[in-house]
Amino acid sequence: MLRRRPLLGLGGLALLGPAAALASPAAAPRVVSIGGALTELIYALGAEQYLVGVDSTSLFPAAAQRLRQVGYARTLAAEGLLALSPSLIVATEEAGPPAVLRQLEAARVPLQLLRSDYRFEGVLARAERLGSLLGREAQARALRSRLQAEWAQAQTELARFRAAQGAAAPRVLFVMAHAPGQLRAAGQDTGAEAMLAYAGARNALQGAQGYKALSPEAAIAAAPDFILSTQQSLDLLGGSAGLLRQNGLAQTPAGQAGRVAAMDALELLGFGPRLPQALSRLITLIHGPAAAARA
Repeated sequence: MLRRRPLLGLGGLALLGPAAALASPAAAPRVVSIGGALTELIYALGAEQYLVGVDSTSLFPAAAQRLRQVGYARTLAAEGLLALSPSLIVATEEAGPPAVLRQLEAARVPLQLLRSDYRFEGVLARAERLGSLLGREAQARALRSRLQAEWAQAQTELARFRAAQGAAAPRVLFVMAHAPGQLRAAGQDTGAEAMLAYAGARNALQGAQGYKALSPEAAIAAAPDFILSTQQSLDLLGGSAGLLRQNGLAQTPAGQAGRVAAMDALELLGFGPRLPQALSRLITLIHGPAAAARA
């Protein structure tokens, strides 16, 4: 998951702007979703029957993986998208490259770019917008109410753990790997840092923007109390032991105590409808009895 950057100079492309005109009311919409979190929201709204294509980050629910794939969100090709004859393409501002988006605009394909941010309120806004675009306003209201209730429950859980522990926020280092020996850590302005803040933790890596290559020296200097990664990274590296063999992590306080945990990447960093559940899991991982016992 890379740092989100807005795409500029896209003319009339709407960023949470006026609703795109779908095909005739008698025809079922043909929707292409670019972004795993948007795809999840469409399923959560009960509008998955409109989907004719998704990007490669649309991994949940599993049924989404059986839809036509249009490539990675940042490296789209206009030909593959247009071949699906979509009546609407929904994407976040991460989608690109910009030249492809301009091609779609020139082809008069209704394209809606939704703001992508690392806030719970942003999830609610995207759900409301998709509900409006897809004629699922009532479902969007119901989803909003459910998510708000789940979010409040997560905040209650965090308050309980904080009251019981009565300690300073733990320092957590988030790392992920796309290949052995190639670890990247989350700095400022990242989804990982936002999740850590929501979970009552401090980002151990300071002074860096985005996701940066992690050197052994930087890992040791970060001195994390806890190491968080993605389950995909642990699978690649051979579990927690394999992760701790990377880039000096074994020499950190977290590494020496074996305080390592992982979550699914899209669940943790996607900022979709599973966000409250992801936060509850993260709070338990960081503040739960097992972690406290090892501290």
